[in-house]
Amino acid sequence: MSHAAVGAPGTPRRYLHSLWLLSARDLKVRYATSFLGYLWSVLDPLVMSAIYWFVFTQVFQRDRIGEQPYIVFLISALLPWVWFNSSVSDFTKAFKKDSRLVRSTNIPRSIWVNRIVLSKGMEFLFSLPVLALFAIFSPGAHFGWGILWFPVAVVVQVILLTGLGMLVAPLCALYADLERTTGLILRALFYATPIIYSVSDLPGPFETIGAFNPLAGIFTLYRMAFFPDQWHTWTVLIGVAMSLVIFALGWWVFRALERPVLKEL
Repeated sequence: MSHAAVGAPGTPRRYLHSLWLLSARDLKVRYATSFLGYLWSVLDPLVMSAIYWFVFTQVFQRDRIGEQPYIVFLISALLPWVWFNSSVSDFTKAFKKDSRLVRSTNIPRSIWVNRIVLSKGMEFLFSLPVLALFAIFSPGAHFGWGILWFPVAVVVQVILLTGLGMLVAPLCALYADLERTTGLILRALFYATPIIYSVSDLPGPFETIGAFNPLAGIFTLYRMAFFPDQWHTWTVLIGVAMSLVIFALGWWVFRALERPVLKEL
């Protein structure tokens, strides 16, 4: 990609054009070198869903966890989790991976974070037909009015990821150990997030504590399309508020660390 393609800072239209070019490049590179291509967008969450479905419904037969059909309950949270997990993992090397371009172009450096959110978000959208198929053909599953919350969940997750990206990317560029630390945090966060269970499955005070995980509110909004009983007003409001706070914090940190990051690169 030439420097002209990502141009000098200008109008929002030029920024969006550069963002689209970089995101499209990421997708082309990822799929061009892969035989399965698009299928990788859905294989990981599908395999994970199959494992958890088998363990909790066939081995332990825990019907009290989540909602039925459990496979739809799982996939409706695992797909956005893959978007979240893969984005945060890529944030840790957002500047180092293209350090030459970051230094030599004059477009706002936030584009190196936003292109990850966009490209991973597109992969998430590509995987949604799988969720729709399970929701259509699984006994007991149905679409309800709650599907109107689905695009709201996408918007809130974009806000959360953008904030986290502006927070994680510059810090990892300055402190190499944070890349491995982030990986450990993501592993723990998977089990601390209501993916294989719902917020209401948590006992006592853990339900209140769990609500302060912004992903809990976001995943509640996703699941409303299929499980209206999953609605928790407090959890959703906290999730939206936490996402906005993280976005504001990320923006402030990014502005403060942009120059030190450029010197480090």
